Amino acid sequence: MTANVVSSALPLQAILVSALLPLVLVALGRVPNWREGASLLAGCLKLWLVVKMLPAVRDGQLLEYVLAEPVAGVPLVLRVDGMGLLFALVASSLWIVTTVYAIGYMRGAKEKSQTRFFVFFAFSLSATLGVAFSGNLLTLYVFYELLSMATYPLVTHHQDANARAGGRKYLTYLLATSVGFVLPAMIFCYVRSGGQMDFAAAGFMAGKVNSTEALVLLLMFTFGFAKAGVMPFHGWLPGAMVAPTPVSALLHAVAVVKVGVFCVLRVFTGVLGVDMLKEFDLGIVVSFIAGFTIIVSSLIALSQDNLKRRLAFSTVGQLSYIILGASMLSPLALKGAMAHIAMHAFGKITLFFCAGAIYVATGKKYISHMTGIGYRMPITMICFLIGTMSVMGLPPTGGLISKWHLLLGAPESGRWWLMLFLAGSTLLNGAYLLPIVYSAFFKSGNYFGPDSERGEPPPACFWPLCLTAVASIVLFFAPNLIFQLASLVV
Repeated sequence: MTANVVSSALPLQAILVSALLPLVLVALGRVPNWREGASLLAGCLKLWLVVKMLPAVRDGQLLEYVLAEPVAGVPLVLRVDGMGLLFALVASSLWIVTTVYAIGYMRGAKEKSQTRFFVFFAFSLSATLGVAFSGNLLTLYVFYELLSMATYPLVTHHQDANARAGGRKYLTYLLATSVGFVLPAMIFCYVRSGGQMDFAAAGFMAGKVNSTEALVLLLMFTFGFAKAGVMPFHGWLPGAMVAPTPVSALLHAVAVVKVGVFCVLRVFTGVLGVDMLKEFDLGIVVSFIAGFTIIVSSLIALSQDNLKRRLAFSTVGQLSYIILGASMLSPLALKGAMAHIAMHAFGKITLFFCAGAIYVATGKKYISHMTGIGYRMPITMICFLIGTMSVMGLPPTGGLISKWHLLLGAPESGRWWLMLFLAGSTLLNGAYLLPIVYSAFFKSGNYFGPDSERGEPPPACFWPLCLTAVASIVLFFAPNLIFQLASLVV
């Protein structure tokens, strides 16, 4: 069905829910129960507003709201399509779950400055939905930068030397690449296109650049949106693990990294256009970059003893699955890439929730100290196994569905050998994640024996990880909505 544009304030309202929430949180800062209740209520309201857009988008409509026009002929505009709504559904639903988890974690770990944490957490989700609903390249860039600013206080939450060092690296990587690569590329696109910056089905730069210019733009956008974690601009991601675990979960599953790959997908589909990239045969360049990132990050993950750092390098590789799928330029691979945003989100957030739960319950951060921990925390570690299976792409988890589309997309694109990157990475995923599960259940350690203390983390930490683990399985049996929204773009 041909999409038609309909004016609607719903996308603005969904963004404002979390943008205005900090005013309430500051007022209720001295009453934690009310403060956190307001966060949960806002999360539910945001999800409800996003779901309200679903019928119109499924009918082929584009919901649009013009915010302002800072540049003549190029407004800041919100426009909701299938891909944006898919990302918004993932982000807004996981915001609720992560908020519940953050309550249990922040209280259980006796973290300081909890009001500040929830304030910037809310700002981050507003910027994330702004990226999801961006109708043109300028709007996308503005919200992308706002997200960097909003998440910096979360990365540096502990305010110690390690946090400040991690925060400096975080901002240095993200701002240097966006200002150094994305901004010049965006200005070039504005000038060359005659002021046209709205995302278009065929790419608004199609037919306006030659193959060399298209290649340079492609590389500048791919590396410039460094939140995607493509090597060599991935160093900020492991460094950001100094943040509390709810922040790590937010960075790796909900907001930051998914914003990076989402922006790259927008470049492929709405800026340069799949047909032009096929015509110039430019996808292969990004395929090699993504394939290199997938394999090398997986090899580095094998050597990490800190659980969060191992999961961080895992994320670097999993993000490049999405970039690799986009670079194949085939319908199946593009659908798989978009679907993997959701499938990986639920699997990876489960793993990070489990890592935080282990820390809250035992104070342990290193894998070598977790031998036998399955005896003490059996359900947590079973959920960790489910998250592992989803990341690996094993049944019955949603990760299999998205990876299956990526695998089939390789021969459809005429480059079957790209399947080797995916297959090799899956084996490496198992090599660095399955031994954690094995040692938890099948090796005796400090947590094994009749006299050992048994107990799961506090309920607010425990139930969210169970919910996301179950959701990873549900997505295996009910992936239709995700692929329907992805198909609207492809």
